[in-house]
Amino acid sequence: MNDTRIISLFRNGRNQAVRIPREFELEGDQATIRKEGNCLIIEALPLKNPLLGLLTTLVPIEEEFPTIEELPLLDEEIF
Repeated sequence: MNDTRIISLFRNGRNQAVRIPREFELEGDQATIRKEGNCLIIEALPLKNPLLGLLTTLVPIEEEFPTIEELPLLDEEIF
């Protein structure tokens, strides 16, 4: 994505803040920020749970699951 937007800076207490436009929204709830010259670089932290990250990318299943016939239990001795 190489889009540019003009945004407003505002104060939140003693901190300067910026609202990130929806199209630039980052995954998760934490990010890193660093300053390079006159630029601020914001990068999302990797999700702590890789499986959760994968699940958020999947498309919901629309079709219903097929009915599974119940099989009789086997009379197996375990111990």
